[in-house]
Amino acid sequence: MKDKIDYAGAISLIGFSGLLGINQALIKITNEGIDPIFSAGIRSLIAMLFLLVWMILSRKPIELKAGTILLGILTGLIFALEFFLLYIALDLTTVVRSSIIFYSMPVWLSVISHFWFRNDKLTKIKSLGLILSVTGVTWAILSNSYSTGYVHIIGDLLALAASILWALIAIISKGTKFNTLSAEMQLLWMLAISFPVLTLLSLSSDSLLRDFKDYHAMILLFQASIVVAGGFVFWFWLLSIYPASGVASFAFLAPIFGIFFGFIILKETINKSFLVSALLVIVGIFLVNYNRKRT
Repeated sequence: MKDKIDYAGAISLIGFSGLLGINQALIKITNEGIDPIFSAGIRSLIAMLFLLVWMILSRKPIELKAGTILLGILTGLIFALEFFLLYIALDLTTVVRSSIIFYSMPVWLSVISHFWFRNDKLTKIKSLGLILSVTGVTWAILSNSYSTGYVHIIGDLLALAASILWALIAIISKGTKFNTLSAEMQLLWMLAISFPVLTLLSLSSDSLLRDFKDYHAMILLFQASIVVAGGFVFWFWLLSIYPASGVASFAFLAPIFGIFFGFIILKETINKSFLVSALLVIVGIFLVNYNRKRT
């Protein structure tokens, strides 16, 4: 266990943030060829298979501990609902907007943690970050409704709901008996529950395949293996080596990368009003994760 983030850790965390940022653009592209909910379900299935192979090769036990089964089912259902909302959100709004709203998760996590954990209260700096981020998210959603109509604002609100559900999963993972399970086992629960739930929900769609191309399948495979299965394990490996506060301090990079890839890959427009709201959210996330002891 290291006492601070070194160069290798910083590069790894920047790379992981970039992976999170490009993931939203990949979801947007995949939605063009595959029904969003069906795509989310298939992604969970493929990621689960990759995770099982990893656990077998690394001899990670597949265990059902007492007191964690109901939590596993609950977390899996929340995980399914989170991505149900996120995939639909990206069908309705842009990647640059969704990235700012969805990756504001650390802000909602700090609010819930304030009431859940005794030793994780909102400080003055965190409260300032909270105010800035909430202002930025509100500004982004309201400005979107005036400029692009209500279809897009629904997408923004769904991304916000998904972000809050993500924070709730983090709370369950950290503040209940669910934390007695390995990171791989926690993820296995989420994938195993979300796959059938999302797949069943997708059956109500008029068409599971849209304008499907070969590259949609390749993107889906990349997301499942690298972003979900590999990324989650890698994230917890970093947490096992570096201080949690140091790892969390890089959270503000994810929305920056999301905006970048939405602009570069999908050619999405970014106006001045959105840049102001994005800056408020990014600074707010940084302050929420700020650690005074870190130089």
